[in-house]
Amino acid sequence: MRLAERIRTTLAQSLRDSPEPIAADVLEPPGVDDGLLTPAAVLVAIVDRPEPGVILTVRTDTVRRHAGQVAFPGGRIDPDDDGAIAAALREAEEEIGLKPSDVEVVGTADRYRTVTGFDITPVLGVVPPELPLILQPDEVAAVFEVPLHHLLERRNQILKTIEWQGRERSFYEIEWAGQRIWGATAAMIVNLSRRLVLVP
Repeated sequence: MRLAERIRTTLAQSLRDSPEPIAADVLEPPGVDDGLLTPAAVLVAIVDRPEPGVILTVRTDTVRRHAGQVAFPGGRIDPDDDGAIAAALREAEEEIGLKPSDVEVVGTADRYRTVTGFDITPVLGVVPPELPLILQPDEVAAVFEVPLHHLLERRNQILKTIEWQGRERSFYEIEWAGQRIWGATAAMIVNLSRRLVLVP
């Protein structure tokens, strides 16, 4: 069975059997109105290798939001976009030069709300290995690939606690090759790990 088919099968099964996903940032103020959130989408680009990997970006230090952080390629859903999938593919092409024709979309994962006011839909897609990526220098400082099994392994998903606005808050963090993956990106990966146990 091809990787894309394995992921589709597992996602379909997991909608019945998996535990509830993390719905929002733990830093999100209580009572946030979903109607005030900005719809957004990210592309979880899974590289089709014998040991699949996931493409992640490092934001530049000059972007307005999440400067210097690790993130999936993605952004807000524009009025001209035909939904979350189209937005995720457009943003990935703009940010890292990943052509939509090189992405086999396999589905969407659990939506996630952020403290910065976004309602994010992760779009899963399978891409060929060794694609020539071209980074948008104003937004993306670097791109790297993390083994999928490392991201999905529960013991690599470390729960951290901080004090924020007078209260203790918890968030997930994943380390890989000196890169710190945390916040919304890590939470979406944790959600994915509850869905994506690849079938043989």
